[in-house]
Amino acid sequence: MSSKLYVGNLAFSTTEGELRDMFSQHGTVTDVFVAMDKFSGRSRGFAFVTMGSDAEAKAAITGIHGRNVGGRDLTVNEARPREERPTRSFAGGDRERRRY
Repeated sequence: MSSKLYVGNLAFSTTEGELRDMFSQHGTVTDVFVAMDKFSGRSRGFAFVTMGSDAEAKAAITGIHGRNVGGRDLTVNEARPREERPTRSFAGGDRERRRY
């Protein structure tokens, strides 16, 4: 079973390749996702790394959490499941009552 990790407090210049290299020292990395801002195109300062097993994920947490990378101390822990959020409407109100 694979285990997804949250990696926070990343330097904005950190790349997926750098994260893959760093985490691969502790086991098999199956996926790396660096969250990017859709407007500016730069990193949002956090990422998700999926390890091959729970044991590898725990080894990565103990080995990397608190490590200083790019002048910042990384936060590494097990990722929480994604919360369902209600869909947003940008219609600006009830369209049936609007007069044109």
